Amino acid sequence: MTDSGPAPLPAADRPEAAARLRDALLAASFTADGLLELLGAPAYTALARSETVPALRATRGDTPLETLVRLFLLQQPVPRARVAAVLPVEEAVETGWLVRVGGDEVAAAVDVRPYGGPGGEDWFIVSDLGCAVGGAGGIGQRAESVVLGVGGASTTLAGITVRTPVAAALDLGTGSGIQALHASRHATRVTATDLNPRALHITALTLALSGAPAAELREGSLFEPVRDDEKFDLIVSNPPFVISPGARLTYRDGGMGGDDLCRSLVQQAGERLNEGGFAQFLANWQHVAGEDWQDRLRSWVPRGCDAWIVQREVQDVTQYAELWLRDAGDHRGDPAEYQARYDAWLDEFEARKVKAIGFGWITLRRTGAAEPSLTVEEWPHPVEQPLGDTVRAHFERLDYLREHDDAALLAHHFRLVGEVVQEQVGLPGAEDPEHVVLRQHRGMRRATKVDTVGAGFAGVCDGTLSAGRILDAIAQLMGEDAVRLRDQTPAQIRLLVEQGFLEPVV
Repeated sequence: MTDSGPAPLPAADRPEAAARLRDALLAASFTADGLLELLGAPAYTALARSETVPALRATRGDTPLETLVRLFLLQQPVPRARVAAVLPVEEAVETGWLVRVGGDEVAAAVDVRPYGGPGGEDWFIVSDLGCAVGGAGGIGQRAESVVLGVGGASTTLAGITVRTPVAAALDLGTGSGIQALHASRHATRVTATDLNPRALHITALTLALSGAPAAELREGSLFEPVRDDEKFDLIVSNPPFVISPGARLTYRDGGMGGDDLCRSLVQQAGERLNEGGFAQFLANWQHVAGEDWQDRLRSWVPRGCDAWIVQREVQDVTQYAELWLRDAGDHRGDPAEYQARYDAWLDEFEARKVKAIGFGWITLRRTGAAEPSLTVEEWPHPVEQPLGDTVRAHFERLDYLREHDDAALLAHHFRLVGEVVQEQVGLPGAEDPEHVVLRQHRGMRRATKVDTVGAGFAGVCDGTLSAGRILDAIAQLMGEDAVRLRDQTPAQIRLLVEQGFLEPVV
């Protein structure tokens, strides 16, 4: 790429050429597993940090795989004759995947990155040169319409997305097409939209080179490309959520004031969902002085939708501004210009009384329930990806709790979920613990305090006895009033079910 704009892209209307290129890449083991075996873990992970020296050292030979790594991942010119032994080089040049450089060398026109699908698929993510895994340092100084490859945000969204068979899925703000690619595995029809026509072109390349069905590609902002009568079973979006003064970079800056883009996206999603359908987003939101951030997010949730909102991280305004200034490469430019842009970010936050920025996940589910459920929580701790099944199970448990009053709850049977451990916390030598903690080792990896009754109840839940009979036995063992335990314990049982420690036996 040059300062005048991004480089020309390969032809998106030559699927047969993309298929032959794919066959050649796979024949040379240009896959995620093949790269790990060739480069070794240190050089492989260094690539994710945009550090290329270890991979350059590991590809000094002339094997087909080393040739492809240098060509597509390290973006080095390679002698044409060497590439011709691996790829249909003339066709690749003709269709724009490669360009001629120097005397008799060729170079990649785009970044092609192997990506392992959740079912063991060998996929390829296409992006602009220099914009793949590892960040976009310096990208803002090249062109505003560049398209990034797969980063941490992309894989996070792919991991939390509910993966059940659906008729229609919408990838809003598709970028390089990774969410559309994942959706193609379980959706009959995939629609992908983006404000940037270059992103739609690259999404078509990603799908074709990955051997996935083509998506319906539509240009436009947010839900503008979606017809008024059109509904989906799944909506996913990793939107340009960065809260910035202006819209300098298409891939990250939403162009609306504050967190209005994320708010609009969430509020408009409800009417686009079929009954039972999910909408899942990554988002930033403002922490405003004198305002509860949770109340702010509750106000975003559309009517007729259950919601689960998880705040994963909070940054003060200086950390946030520095993060995205570095993302644009501004820290490597003129110091006076960098300072002016930094000032502009802080001026914007000060005018809006913003003290910090939150980042997290927002999941909506369309429901016909009279009283939709709304959970807003902070969970900055490690989780186990993928979480799609965990997200789906969360809403299924809410349905169960909504449909069962306390009497029905006590008549039901429960089972302790696998890989839950009990920890007792207290002073050494004390006869009784100060408190008991149940801890998950899967999914959200939650930990919750329980009292003696709650710990005893969870410990014997194997699906054999009803909750009421277990409480009666605990009351007899502890010399407690069984009626009192039956009256007081359902709230604790509900919490353990809601948080995924106990599951109803059906």
